[in-house]
Amino acid sequence: MTRLNELRDNPGANKTRIRIGRGIGSGKGKTGGRGGKGQTARSGVAINGFEGGQMPLHMRMPKRGFNPLNPGKWNAIRIDRIQAYIDSGKLDAKKVIDAQALVAAGVIRRVKDGVRLIGSQGFSAKKVTFKVDHATKGALAAIEAAGGKVDMPKSTAEDAKAE
Repeated sequence: MTRLNELRDNPGANKTRIRIGRGIGSGKGKTGGRGGKGQTARSGVAINGFEGGQMPLHMRMPKRGFNPLNPGKWNAIRIDRIQAYIDSGKLDAKKVIDAQALVAAGVIRRVKDGVRLIGSQGFSAKKVTFKVDHATKGALAAIEAAGGKVDMPKSTAEDAKAE
């Protein structure tokens, strides 16, 4: 049975910290483990990603893909979701469905750089006219197969057909 005055940590449980800059006898005196002179010998230095003049890792890694300088923020909407809003009566299929109609119905919260129709299944509404900025090839085919029409700017219409 151990007594309270005999309680102690296991050997090696507590390690004494190295007191830096406390004389040459400590082994971490004089420069205190910072090397000699220069920027990194001073306090308050943070050279993130600097590897001593060697090309940093983030610059050695290859770039991937095409990253446009100012990419557009699209409202991507699935056509089956639009069909659900038409079925529930929130969207009127007889009128032109554009960005303002989608905001009014609650399909999207706000108009960003434009509306993009995506998806290829789940659309069956007859004679619906869309006025959007872009539509995928599958979405175009599904809407036209149901008897609808997609009206979009000429350049994006050609791009969608080319996809």
